[in-house]
Amino acid sequence: MNDAALHTPESLRSRSEAVAATLPALMADAQHLAATVLLGVHGRKRAGMGDEFWQYRPAQAGDGYRQIDWRRSARSDGHFIRQTEWQAAQSVMLGVDDAASMTFTGHRNRPSKLRRAQTLAMALAIVSVRGGERVGLTHLAEPPRGGTAQLMRMAQALMDSDALGDYGAPKPQTMPMGGRAVFLSDFFGDIAAIEAALGRAADREVKGALVQVLDPDEEVFPYDGRTVFESMTGAIRFETLKARSLREAYLARLAERKAHLQDLCRRTGWRYHLHHTDQPAEPTLLWLYRALEKVRG
Repeated sequence: MNDAALHTPESLRSRSEAVAATLPALMADAQHLAATVLLGVHGRKRAGMGDEFWQYRPAQAGDGYRQIDWRRSARSDGHFIRQTEWQAAQSVMLGVDDAASMTFTGHRNRPSKLRRAQTLAMALAIVSVRGGERVGLTHLAEPPRGGTAQLMRMAQALMDSDALGDYGAPKPQTMPMGGRAVFLSDFFGDIAAIEAALGRAADREVKGALVQVLDPDEEVFPYDGRTVFESMTGAIRFETLKARSLREAYLARLAERKAHLQDLCRRTGWRYHLHHTDQPAEPTLLWLYRALEKVRG
């Protein structure tokens, strides 16, 4: 199908109806998932510029006299600094690979890689917004924002995909200086594009995490005998009578890709996590929440 066919009034209306039908389910899943970590949001405090009192701490070498709270210090033998809560909202940018390979599922009772990535992204966005932060999607040329309306805009944008290729790669348009980002993908695409995206993030002092989302069938390669392998778009097709003979080479390539991603994260200060679609999403969301706390600027 060519680009013109994708943007006729009929095709646009059909896509809009499909998005409208699935958007409530995505938001319901994301809100349910977000509830698993929302209780921990209120523990997120750090000292910095702000108005709300946080704590007193003993004065240290290098503190100026103007920083000392003389009223509090008068009640003790030492000098104390009044610290306020850090209130400058930070940005969390989310990138979800929507290429055709992400629509794969090895069993009808398992979500596709794309649906799981979308749910994780929106759940993290919900947690972040309720923690007072701004969120956005990396592939949109729009600044991150807070609030419920922004969450709905993001969910709509995630569901309204124009991806045409078999494999994707992060192509961030919006990366606020010093913010944080998460890319969710199977990362089967061009490794050079992934390296470039993390390089641009490092240049802007952006830290974050790569979440590799895989179907369990992609981990074990459960194919034997005569098998026809076809890409999700149908652009690539390969038939073999001895599928099992390909297993060792395939698993070696997969292990090599994982190792490359982990090394890339180590070199750029990012973190790597592997998620399987047959496993609950809650542990991965909690891992993401904690990982972003650790790289918080």
